[in-house]
Amino acid sequence: MTEEAKESGAALIGAKLRQIPSSPGVYRMIGTGGRVLYVGKARALRKRVAAYAKPDKHPLRIQRMIALTQEMDFTLTRTESEALLMEAAMIKREKPPFNIIMRDDKSFPSIALIEGRYAPRIMKHRGARKEEGTYFGPFVSARMVDDALQALQRGFLLRSCSDSVYQNRSRPCLLYQIKRCSAPCTDEISESAYRKLAHEARLFLEGKSRQVQERLAKQMDEASAAKDFERAALYRDRLRALERIQMREPSLRGIQEADLFAIHREGGDSCVELYIIRDGRALGNRAYFPKHGTEEETAEILSAFIGQFYAKRRPPKRLLLSEAVASSALLEEALALRAGRGVRIHAPQRGGARTLCRQALINAKAALGRRLAETGEQTRLLGALAEKLRLKNPPNRVEIYDNSHIQGALPVGAMVVAGREGFMRKQYRLFHIKDAPPSDDLAMMREVFRRRFTRLMREEDQEDGAAAGRLDAGAAGRLDAGTSPDLVIIDGGEGQVRAARQALQQIKARPFPLLGIAKGAERNAGRERFFFKGRAFSLDHDDPLLYYLQRLRDEAHRFALAAHARRRRKAMGENPLDSVPGIGRKRKSAMLRHFGSAKDALRASAEELAAVQGISARLARRIHQHLNSEA
Repeated sequence: MTEEAKESGAALIGAKLRQIPSSPGVYRMIGTGGRVLYVGKARALRKRVAAYAKPDKHPLRIQRMIALTQEMDFTLTRTESEALLMEAAMIKREKPPFNIIMRDDKSFPSIALIEGRYAPRIMKHRGARKEEGTYFGPFVSARMVDDALQALQRGFLLRSCSDSVYQNRSRPCLLYQIKRCSAPCTDEISESAYRKLAHEARLFLEGKSRQVQERLAKQMDEASAAKDFERAALYRDRLRALERIQMREPSLRGIQEADLFAIHREGGDSCVELYIIRDGRALGNRAYFPKHGTEEETAEILSAFIGQFYAKRRPPKRLLLSEAVASSALLEEALALRAGRGVRIHAPQRGGARTLCRQALINAKAALGRRLAETGEQTRLLGALAEKLRLKNPPNRVEIYDNSHIQGALPVGAMVVAGREGFMRKQYRLFHIKDAPPSDDLAMMREVFRRRFTRLMREEDQEDGAAAGRLDAGAAGRLDAGTSPDLVIIDGGEGQVRAARQALQQIKARPFPLLGIAKGAERNAGRERFFFKGRAFSLDHDDPLLYYLQRLRDEAHRFALAAHARRRRKAMGENPLDSVPGIGRKRKSAMLRHFGSAKDALRASAEELAAVQGISARLARRIHQHLNSEA
């Protein structure tokens, strides 16, 4: 960062002030290549933005942001709470490097009781709640959903199969035999009796569980009094199944619906622990590690995290925090707009809620400790790798490549990415290999490298100097390192490394350090040979660096195999008749009835195709030509 760049950024911001009204809204600081550097909100935009025109009054990190700013834009809102919601949505979408960023945004699973055209169905659900029904959750853990779903199936005997399976059943499935379904598909239960079970399940999911349990207990007693012990045992098992998901923790008494956030900070890192409480039960907890600068206040980090967390989620009626945030009134107003009702935010000071906050803080501290330990170990291993390969600096981004195919069929290339915080799964990439000859592994590797690094060169050209911006902001320690690898690892020997180098030379890409790993006699036997810059070497069988490199290679191998397996399954499920123009569902069914299979239809002549009902001689010739060109 130079004084000239800082003054240039401040001058640009100062020039913009004349265009900015003193009303609520959101502003964006934009750098080279249109990259959004920062998103902020304000009650009075002009007053807030004017502060950036005096960079020396800000911390060093914000001074760097001002120096990188080449453009600004503004969006006006009616109120500050609307601006807060818009700011959170923009941060989630743009992921600006100078903002506090919630890194993990996976949706939470729920249990859904769907009432469609057929008998009501109970199922695991993620995403938007588009179908009409009752939803129970959200759960933090998919395993908790599976456990609760099994208990509900035992308790209410509702179907879990898809509508297509339900329509085509001719006899009850295994779930009926093990007493997890009442088999409405084959009329093993009357429609009215099944609807009654679905109604009880709905009451249970809506929190009216005591009514359901009392009714089941009464039916169990009546069956026992009538000496119908088999039916009484059935009611007993259903009661036990429901009790498993009805247990309440003592500390949750009086807390029916809430989300609890506890934050622990250590140096420049922090952990936010989330507890989800619904119907007086804790539905799990999850640790998040938001990205932020070292100068942000803890309360500011927590407030920004909560705003982004509910950017696409409906908040509960109550939020419990481990510590108060200064903007709680504004946050309450913004979340109430999203929820369509009141939302209360407070930091409890006594009672069961305070006890739960303390427990969440203990978990947050433990989770952050584990993460820092893992990051420290990764940093140490990357340092050892740099020393072994004589690299100038430990790599921040390592890309590992592998290919997978069966005798050249359906080949895929895989790229996995690792760094100081372990595997970066969101940056994994797949390549469906198109041009390489079947079974030519070297040609496949060349194609993968050409495609990957041609795209990287194009992205870097579009950024138009953003590399300098990344380097400058990298000094702040919080900007992304970019998508350019510091080290490339290939699952293969000297030939694979040579093929990768040829591909880079062909597209005139800058040279990247290439490390090849040739498998030993047995995978993970410690007999691997490594190829780097024309030299070959091995590592001691008990060297931690060997285990680390094996783990990187095996992750790429696993990812490639899984992708290839998915591609095979998809190919097996495809019907070659699906791609024929002019063939709809009726004509395809007529062809299958006439020939017996798609394979026999492929072998048919144009005259034989014309004999199928609904297919003219002209269409038959077109179908025959298409099928033969596909073959």
